[in-house]
Amino acid sequence: MWRELLLLVLFYTGYTLTRIVLVQDGTGPAFTHAYQILHAEKLLGLDVELGLNKTLINVPWLARTANMFYATMHFILTALVVVWLYRYRPREYRWLRTGIMAATALALIGFWLYPLAPPRFLHSAGFVDPVTYLHSFGLYSSDASGSLTNQYAAMPSMHAGWALWCGFVLVKFVSQRWAKVLGVIYPATTVFVILSTANHYVLDAVIGMALIGGSLGVAWLLYTRCPQPVIDLRDKAVQRIRHPHGARRADSAAGAASGSRC
Repeated sequence: MWRELLLLVLFYTGYTLTRIVLVQDGTGPAFTHAYQILHAEKLLGLDVELGLNKTLINVPWLARTANMFYATMHFILTALVVVWLYRYRPREYRWLRTGIMAATALALIGFWLYPLAPPRFLHSAGFVDPVTYLHSFGLYSSDASGSLTNQYAAMPSMHAGWALWCGFVLVKFVSQRWAKVLGVIYPATTVFVILSTANHYVLDAVIGMALIGGSLGVAWLLYTRCPQPVIDLRDKAVQRIRHPHGARRADSAAGAASGSRC
């Protein structure tokens, strides 16, 4: 378990550092893309973010709760689900873990190709950042946290994607009814929070969830319906990574045996 947790921590650290590097080209394109997203959502009738943001700001206690939720639950619940899955559903753990890691890695492509300013930066459009407006705790409430991350990586929303992953695991693999109900409520609550706090757009959430869904589907196929030759190649690659010297000796022995037969 500790090895797996270390792997996930290292992966997320690399993911976070890469997000920071990807903002080095400046923020101009991020604001241009933000207004593109707003225009597209208006055409599609999906532009609900501003209304939700104004509603939240008018209920200060709910806004503070949403700020706390956004800053903490994304990490806490995901970690708890990973640990539970590893302990109680080890057969499903590998493909589910691979699915969320693959989707998160692919999200970096979106951050790189389409930097996007969150709605809370668009004051001219009427959006209000509930963290700064209420002077409350939040993910980017301190100067240190704001400077040590890429705040222009809104597309896709991995808050929404990870929440869907957690919800899928709870609904599919946990037997308790309350956990299944939580699996439905948590992704819906997360989407409400990321929109009403003006951290993401509707399209961010849709694409983040689609990315998780697609990655889970591919991972499931690879781990449960994978052709035997591909499985053999995968196991051989893993063996090389774990025991590089032993793998080379085995290849040399196999080559010598093949030569003697010739």
